[in-house]
Amino acid sequence: MSTSRSRPALGAVMFLSLMFVLGMYFTFASVQGDYGLFRRVQIEAEAEALGAERDALKAEVAQLTNKTRRLSDAYLDLELLDAQARDVLGLVRADEIVLH
Repeated sequence: MSTSRSRPALGAVMFLSLMFVLGMYFTFASVQGDYGLFRRVQIEAEAEALGAERDALKAEVAQLTNKTRRLSDAYLDLELLDAQARDVLGLVRADEIVLH
């Protein structure tokens, strides 16, 4: 009886090597690629930060709209007008003392 060791065919080894390399490439691309998991997490974090910035800007716009309405001709808030004149023009009343 002869014991012959048969080696796997060269074609099968190349096929398995090619499949392994392709599998590794697609795994890497699904994690690190342009549409991969890391990019998705980055986009979601950026969207959350932009949403918070949008909410802050909406609050600021609402505040400025309220202030504009309070200084309009239809509704004049004298206290706000007095505060704005003091801040912008540097006006003081006659009964006040200014300390520097």
